[in-house]
Formats: sequence, structure tokens, C-alpha cells
Amino acid sequence: MVVMRQFSFEKLDVWQLSRNLAVEIYKISNDFPKEEKYGLSSQIRRAVISVSSNIAEGSSRQSGIEQARYTEIAYGSLLEVLNQLILSSDLNYIATKEVEDLRPKIEELVNKLYKLRLSQLNKNKKKLKH
Repeated sequence: MVVMRQFSFEKLDVWQLSRNLAVEIYKISNDFPKEEKYGLSSQIRRAVISVSSNIAEGSSRQSGIEQARYTEIAYGSLLEVLNQLILSSDLNYIATKEVEDLRPKIEELVNKLYKLRLSQLNKNKKKLKH
């Protein structure tokens, strides 16, 4: 039996949550009007994929400052997703209830990304002290 290596980002709760959110956004955006295939549907999908992708890419960086920068980008992408969900509701592509159901998940991710970024920045400060 081959044992597959698990990369550090795969162990992060914040990455798991962002991955789950991406699946939910893909399912929701499947019901967007066909004329939005290259518009809002594509944009929200790219933004939600950016969250988990930047967490993963940041984990490969050596310095805490570099890691924190990728976490900051993930944070920005997550807020972009929320904005696009609100706009999707305004345009009646999705129900307001769907946005309300996703908000607690997004808020949890926002908080975890914020804490991860602080941890990464503190990691860098600890290295400077040694």
C-alpha cells in the first residue's frame, strides 16, 4: 500500500473550510443564468478558488511575512466572494437565504484567516529575536 504524503496546508482547518466553501459556491453558481457563464459565475468561482489556493501556496514560503502575504490575499478573495454573493442576490440569481446561510461560514473563515496571518507574522518576529 502506498502512503501518500500530506502537505502542511492540507492539515489546516482554514484550508479545509475554504475547500468546502468552494464546493458550495460551485453548486450555487451552476444555477446562474447562462449569460453569466463568463461574467459573475466565472468571477465568483475564480475568487473562491483563490482562497484555498493562496493558503496552499503561502504554506510553501519560508518566511512568516511571505506566508502572511498569501493569507492576506486569501482574505481579500474571501471578501470578494461575499460581495459577489450579495450582488448575486441583488440580481435574483440566488435567494437572500442562500447568502444568509453562507455568511456564518464566511465569517468563520475570515476569523481563522486573520488568526493565521497573525500567527505567521509572529513566527517571523520570533525568528528575528533568535
